[in-house]
Amino acid sequence: MQEEIINKVAQSSLITIDLEEWQDSKPQIIYDLKQNLFQELILKEKDFRDFLKNHDWSIYKDKNVAIICSADAIVPTWAYMLLAVYLENVANYFVFGTLEDLEKSLFQRKLASINIDEYKDKKVVIKGCGNIPIPTYAYVELTRLLRPHVTSLMFGEPCSTVPLYKKMTRI
Repeated sequence: MQEEIINKVAQSSLITIDLEEWQDSKPQIIYDLKQNLFQELILKEKDFRDFLKNHDWSIYKDKNVAIICSADAIVPTWAYMLLAVYLENVANYFVFGTLEDLEKSLFQRKLASINIDEYKDKKVVIKGCGNIPIPTYAYVELTRLLRPHVTSLMFGEPCSTVPLYKKMTRI
């Protein structure tokens, strides 16, 4: 008679958080204001406004957009603001900065919306291995948010974790 294999990890009270599941799945693209500069040096307001009015904004529909200017030019702040006005109606989300800045901002939004009470006095494992790279920022911020509320915090997989924090009970 064969002995039944018991999955002790599945039976434990551990809560596993997989940050891959929290990642925004919408496409991420860059809008480079360089394309709107005259000779990659200056922005002509009239030409820029004409471009914005006639541009096909549908290509940004439901996408996350990082707004940059890769040219070494002085671009007035209002130009980025005006671009934001046009993106607001079509893009899922946008930021001024690189794709890394965009990813960080998306995680900031997600982490700000979590219900900490779901993790109060629980043992939590933040999953560490996956198929999609997660910015270190997200792990650090999640640790900052959870640590005051959980009884223990670990990193890795439930079967092989690195302990990060354990609440000490005082008598």
